[in-house]
Amino acid sequence: SAPFAGHFSVNPATLTAKALLLALVLPTLLLSRDDFRDTRFHILLLSSVYGVCLLLSADSFLTMFLGLEIMSLPVYVLVLLAFQRPEGPEAALKYLVLSSAATATFLMGVSFLYGGTGTLALTAFSQALGSPNTLAQAAVALVVVAFFLKAAIVPFHAWAPDAYEGASVPVTAYMATIVKAGVLLAAARLFSTTPVGRPMADLLTLLPLISMVWGNLAAIRQTSFRRMIAYSSIAHAGYLFFAFLGAGPGRFQAVVFYILAYALMNLLAFASLPRGVDDAASDRLDSLKGLYQRRPFAALMLGLAMLSLAGIPPLPGFVAKFLIFKNVIAAGYTVYAVLGLIGSYLGIYFYLRVIQYAFMSADAVAQPSSERTLALSASVLCLVPAVLVALFPGWFIGLL
Repeated sequence: SAPFAGHFSVNPATLTAKALLLALVLPTLLLSRDDFRDTRFHILLLSSVYGVCLLLSADSFLTMFLGLEIMSLPVYVLVLLAFQRPEGPEAALKYLVLSSAATATFLMGVSFLYGGTGTLALTAFSQALGSPNTLAQAAVALVVVAFFLKAAIVPFHAWAPDAYEGASVPVTAYMATIVKAGVLLAAARLFSTTPVGRPMADLLTLLPLISMVWGNLAAIRQTSFRRMIAYSSIAHAGYLFFAFLGAGPGRFQAVVFYILAYALMNLLAFASLPRGVDDAASDRLDSLKGLYQRRPFAALMLGLAMLSLAGIPPLPGFVAKFLIFKNVIAAGYTVYAVLGLIGSYLGIYFYLRVIQYAFMSADAVAQPSSERTLALSASVLCLVPAVLVALFPGWFIGLL
């Protein structure tokens, strides 16, 4: 029999997802070499990655809880490591408090599920999804709200902009990609292939749709690149939760493909950023002015990442959004899909603004900076699979 039967299992789909996530960790490690010379960062990061992998194989709420906490606890410390701004400790504290609230909410929902079903298996959630019982519905709502908190869905998003801005660039890149991926893939494992009906479908539509609109509109007002990416990630979390409205069999596939495209482009953007001695000045969007004149390759990579995140065809971001909204329409939620598409394209402006600064603005006062060979390697490591995903999306989708 399998070890830890009923709590931990592997199958081809989870192994593929784990392989993709572990591959995405490599650019993050390359980015971190210039900021973290000691081993503390790498120990904490790999511990967090272990939690993400545990989430993907969870068959019970006990294992899922352990995975969520092992993934999250090291990140609180990572936000503080090598912080270069006085806001760093405050950002870490906000993340800790709100993430703890998410954990408490998750455990309360699990306790309701256990009280109603007598089991900690993830299948209890699937049973409760279609149950008219008030206790079961309350349990499902609490568990979903906990994932909303972890993924920074509006109105549970307040920690994300401060944490992303206060952390160093490699940590922000890790939080925006791997941690976000872990939370959404855990939610995908929880929902499995169970059809989602009302009123849960309304909850999975309303708050993610507000997140899309608010995340995109709030990003327009930002002057900090990392803060802009935080609001962008809030909007993208909304798109990902829309995937759970789709038909069960294609749900996990759509989430994994979206995460792959989203993570590659975010990591490519962070790897392309010019970084100087003054972290606050380097983080300002104004510092990107004239980037094409100073560093053509970095500007081209940043522009490619922004266009893909905006969902411009034929880039991977467009294919990922198309896959999600196609599944939502196929499941019969056409109105929700149309509203989601409208919300998704509200964000085109702020992505194009980054491109305008890099290519069409006069050169800003150059901040003292040094060439980062490992960051360049990270860019190439993200660019090659991104091009392959754009050229052969059907092959990658078939793998999932």
